[in-house]
Amino acid sequence: MRITYGIDWTEVHHDIARADETRHIVARARIDTGATGFNNLLRLIAENGGTPQDTPIAVETDKNLIVVALAEAGFTVYPINPRAVARYRERHGQAGGKSDPGDAVILANILRTDLETHRVLPAIREHGRAVKVLARQHQEAIWALHQTINRLRSVLLEFYPQALQAFPNLKHRAALTILTAVPTPGAGQKLTRRRLVTLLHRSGRRNDSGLAEQILADLHAPALRQPPQVETALGHAVTGLLGIIASMHRAVDALEAELGHCFDSHPQAPILRSVPGLGPVLAARVLAEIGDDSDRFTSPAALRAFAGTAPITRASGRSHDVKARKVRNKRLGDACHWWAFAPLTKSPGARAHYDKRRAAGDHHNAALRNLANELLGRLWWCLQHDEPWDEHAAWPDLDSGVLSAAA
Repeated sequence: MRITYGIDWTEVHHDIARADETRHIVARARIDTGATGFNNLLRLIAENGGTPQDTPIAVETDKNLIVVALAEAGFTVYPINPRAVARYRERHGQAGGKSDPGDAVILANILRTDLETHRVLPAIREHGRAVKVLARQHQEAIWALHQTINRLRSVLLEFYPQALQAFPNLKHRAALTILTAVPTPGAGQKLTRRRLVTLLHRSGRRNDSGLAEQILADLHAPALRQPPQVETALGHAVTGLLGIIASMHRAVDALEAELGHCFDSHPQAPILRSVPGLGPVLAARVLAEIGDDSDRFTSPAALRAFAGTAPITRASGRSHDVKARKVRNKRLGDACHWWAFAPLTKSPGARAHYDKRRAAGDHHNAALRNLANELLGRLWWCLQHDEPWDEHAAWPDLDSGVLSAAA
């Protein structure tokens, strides 16, 4: 008899449900989120005759501590997408009711009825999971940095538009260095050429003909001003944001250094780094999302669907549409987009394929998505066979002139 368990997790407790093949819920429990709760779960499973080898467990996440503990204990864990759980919930009622114990029952029944249609938690090694943590946090830190720079831009627009005229791109180090020295229009008006040149040198800008004059002209230009007290307050806001941005830059650099060290020591790093267009950060992001479980993707098509580079078909009656895949791993899809863009100047095969798709009528992003689809298929082969990238094997038609002729 198949016994299945469902776990609905929250920050303060986890609800457990145990279902048998007759759809009867034969056990329920609520455990805490710590070691005591996990031991109580193990005891509940053992008291009902279950073992890690024959007890599948469904949960709505793939990264909670309870999931890590179950996987380390040898259980087969099925991470179920919350959208799927919502659809299963509607099978038995459309009123919209929801509860934590009820969701645990739904999760247990999902495995009871459709276990074969759901994927098990990938068996990613500890090293691979460490790369994933660093790669994702590095990307999150960059996103947060860009959001803070946008906040700075909004504040400057309120009282210091000449600064935005002088520094259209606030991500540049020179812009941040000079604004730290002159955070208000009044300070900008007093900036001398000698002081400005010193600040430019400090930020690494040398021998830029006319740059100092252009910045001074923008900062010294007549402009509307806020009242003095308001201008001073906004200047303090700018100074605070600049300090935050400086700290965030240091955090991003530290994460990137640690990511590089962790990724370079991974067994699959040489394969990924042999691929045209995959630098150390982008290669780490691809590994982070794909993982190092060789059984996770049984075919290139599965990997392409996961990344969203493979289109999806919607057919009904006379309607037949082929569209870009919306449900996908968006982080991997983003990495594949930039990966496909990078080898256009490094790989003749990639360039020829991109040009062929453009000649066929694809717009830029569609051509890049199609190129990423091809690149992923070859990368899957390299990872499955533990072989580095081979440009001639990746683009066998290039030597024969087929791609060039088609372009």
